[in-house]
Amino acid sequence: GHPDKVADQISDAILDAHLKKDPEARVAVETLVTGNRVVLAGEISSKAKVDHDRVVRKVVRSIGYDRPEEEFSAKTLVVESLIRRQAREIADCVDQGGAGDQGIMIGYATNERLGLIPAPLALAHQLANELVYYRRNKIFPWLRPDGKCQVTMEYRGGRAVRVATIVVSCQHAAEVPLEEVRRQVGTRVVRAAIPRWLIDGNTKVLVNPGGSFIQGGPAADTGLTGRKLNVDTYGGAVPHGGGAFSGKDPTKVDRSGAYMARYIARSLVVAGLAREVLVQLCYAIGRAEPLSVSVFDLGSGGDPRPDLCKLVLEHFPLTPQGIIEHLQLRRPIYLETATYGHFGFHDYPWEKNHFGIKPPPGFTAKK
Repeated sequence: GHPDKVADQISDAILDAHLKKDPEARVAVETLVTGNRVVLAGEISSKAKVDHDRVVRKVVRSIGYDRPEEEFSAKTLVVESLIRRQAREIADCVDQGGAGDQGIMIGYATNERLGLIPAPLALAHQLANELVYYRRNKIFPWLRPDGKCQVTMEYRGGRAVRVATIVVSCQHAAEVPLEEVRRQVGTRVVRAAIPRWLIDGNTKVLVNPGGSFIQGGPAADTGLTGRKLNVDTYGGAVPHGGGAFSGKDPTKVDRSGAYMARYIARSLVVAGLAREVLVQLCYAIGRAEPLSVSVFDLGSGGDPRPDLCKLVLEHFPLTPQGIIEHLQLRRPIYLETATYGHFGFHDYPWEKNHFGIKPPPGFTAKK
């Protein structure tokens, strides 16, 4: 329900609606939500006929903004569309198999948690999941859709050993006292999301630290597609290439390149070649092959140290078309990615592993 994530979900829902009818659709949709208005902008070239207004209202309703008395509501909001066709020169680049844009894409994986993502981010997503569970199942009927979570952890020897601080901001009904919100969320929701062994007497739990949070969503704060990049990727643990994902079809390497980089990183970690891996791919518009491929084990590799970059070039397709075909990206699978991150505990094609990679003879993993 956070305004930026509302915008992401609308953009990806429009993308899915076009891909469902036209797998070759070219979509680049940006969404702005503010007050009781949704503004759509961007470029679409598609054979599909899609009622964008209907898609917007369906998404907003599914999130929980369905009360007509609220300022932002699926029933009363105004949808404004400024969408145009994709520019011919960009389309020509993609038609020839080249990348639809230039940029740097980052992929990362770590074996510190089962989802192969940093522990603080995994726990923050779990907290957000629990808030939605308690709201939708009316365990806490006073919870409203907007909210955000943050987890700070202490590391020793490269491993997360305890939670230092938990911050939960959650929108709530006006009739519920702030202290009740803090007590219920700070105990039941936190206990359901965070393993007990990670919490000690010094762990700080801050629920709505700024005070009451009654007015929320786009009625209180403007949202825009692509403004939660660290939430979408790996938190603050690693660099970010800068390109947003939501609303973009897979010919945009901002999205497909980042997915392949993640697929590579987790495959190398699962193969036991390193405890954590960072992959960087660089593309130029109109060019099919990446300009550079960099693979880092961040000091967590074994001995003898394998040439990870060579392994990547041998085992993984890196052209935009090769990535799309290998990960089967021309499908309507993107709306779900706009919540709880694009990486981790999901059944996405880039969250699977390439099992053809073998460590070199005599290889010993670093403990």
